[in-house]
Amino acid sequence: MFVSNNVGHAKDYQKAGTVDANSNDEMADEIISHYTESYDESKRLTDGFGRLERARTEELIARFLPKPSAVVLDVGGATGIYSFFMASLGHEVHLVDIVPKHIEQARARSEDAGQTTLASMRVGDARALGLPDGSTDVVLMHGPLYHLTEIGDREQALREAWRVLRPGGFLLAFAITRYAGAIYGITKGLIYDADYMRMIRTEVQTGRRTNPPDGVNTLPNAEFHLPQDLRREIESARFTCETVLGVLGPAWLVPEIDSAWCDQAKRESMMAMARLLENEPVLGPRILAVGRKDN
Repeated sequence: MFVSNNVGHAKDYQKAGTVDANSNDEMADEIISHYTESYDESKRLTDGFGRLERARTEELIARFLPKPSAVVLDVGGATGIYSFFMASLGHEVHLVDIVPKHIEQARARSEDAGQTTLASMRVGDARALGLPDGSTDVVLMHGPLYHLTEIGDREQALREAWRVLRPGGFLLAFAITRYAGAIYGITKGLIYDADYMRMIRTEVQTGRRTNPPDGVNTLPNAEFHLPQDLRREIESARFTCETVLGVLGPAWLVPEIDSAWCDQAKRESMMAMARLLENEPVLGPRILAVGRKDN
């Protein structure tokens, strides 16, 4: 297990995460460019259905985390929203993200008064973690499974997660459902746009997002999963997939969600609906697969 004050392990974290020479560096550059120049991830969970997503994601993470203090590796953890949450529960959390801006924002967040400190924060790649075998209790994985559009890259990221987990450790792998863009387009009237509909047809038929129309601030390329496809990928990496759950279900579609979230009774109703329909993961935009490393 990683110990934050262990000099050898600290060095492991400092040097880890080098992208393999055979990996798709162009894809990594695209991800970095998107989050550096086009999109501010630090604001995504602060309004709209983002607040519902954050509350439900924290609820699900807490459900599957072991008792403190577990060693948790948050791979693709962006600005550290969930890293800091897990650290506040008493876990030793290490944040890894491929976007330097995200790590800078996480470090700035860690300097805020009263903020729980993370064990480490560094730029790294999910496909090449460079950390010791069997050294982590839990791997949390958000971005890699939708940003890595080639199946070989996703398989490599999942194999890395399996490698660094101890026997009995857990993977909490989040993905985006294949119909997320279609449902979003309906609510925003984007389905009347021919270019948007072209993109959605490809997503629904293949799971691949490519070439979004101008003016739509979204991922330039992404992989969206059906629940059964996510389960298959997790199991192909030698995990036992214990469950696949919906994070939000259709609760994110409530009218005027910003004002509704500020009403405690309505907020509790949204959370209750998300819980009620979590076993129908295709109904919402985000899904969680829980994988266990048996040996």
